[in-house]
Amino acid sequence: MIKYVLNCKSCRLEFESWFASSKEFDKLKKLKLLNCQNCNSQKIEKSLMKPNLANNNSKKDKFLNNNNTVKKKLREYQKFIKDNFEYVGENFAYEARSIHYNKNKNKKNIYGKASLEDVKELKEEGINTSTIPWIEDKEN
Repeated sequence: MIKYVLNCKSCRLEFESWFASSKEFDKLKKLKLLNCQNCNSQKIEKSLMKPNLANNNSKKDKFLNNNNTVKKKLREYQKFIKDNFEYVGENFAYEARSIHYNKNKNKKNIYGKASLEDVKELKEEGINTSTIPWIEDKEN
């Protein structure tokens, strides 16, 4: 798809229109299927168009800024979890079942690691879990 700025030679109206291709514009003009939306004239011409060049640096900066915002929010969630939940490591599925089936009433808030298969099985058993992306803190 290509967008052209069109000019009516009769009333000098400038308007935009989309075409499948440059050839499609030429074909429609030749068949006299293009007309001005203001005066209905068929004297329509393409105007000179400036290229739409995106500033790659601004896109990159915006991406990096959004990425940093997401990382900051994830770190806030991680801090909350570390401060309020007990880390059970690789035993997450076992501990979640223990809590669910009331074998371990003392533990309520846990976090840890589980495989996708474990999470699927927990869900099938009616045990609700949440998956949170985890950012490992690396000091360099």
